[in-house]
Amino acid sequence: MFLLVAAPGVAGVAHAYVSPTGSVHVLRAFDRPAHNWLPGHRGVDLALPVGGSVVAAGDGVVAFAGVVAGTPTVSVDHANGLRTTYQPVHARVARGEEVREGQMLGILGHPVDGWPGLHWGARRGPDDYVNPLGLLDAPVIRLKPNP
Repeated sequence: MFLLVAAPGVAGVAHAYVSPTGSVHVLRAFDRPAHNWLPGHRGVDLALPVGGSVVAAGDGVVAFAGVVAGTPTVSVDHANGLRTTYQPVHARVARGEEVREGQMLGILGHPVDGWPGLHWGARRGPDDYVNPLGLLDAPVIRLKPNP
């Protein structure tokens, strides 16, 4: 049995970003609601143990490093108008700090919404949420025969 998660690219992204967890083991997929006020999952949850390092998916400036509704959060603004958000992450960076792709942003905290791992979101403007997996290079998929 194979599982393939498809994520179309994100328009306006000039280069691929990196996974903030170092791998792409999706625990919960992106689920854009039909309307902004409806429930959905505006990001992806990636496997990472509590205490694991979370890195910047791309170069940018830290827009927020603090707590939102009880959840430790880091957000990074990128030059292409994209904002990526990482939760629950105990920040090791400060608002206004420039970060480079792959630079540690913080340490993964304990789950606050019942889902383990890192919640990674991406959006343009206040309401245009995009699937962050679309920021990554397309994976090379190799299927090996089962002997």
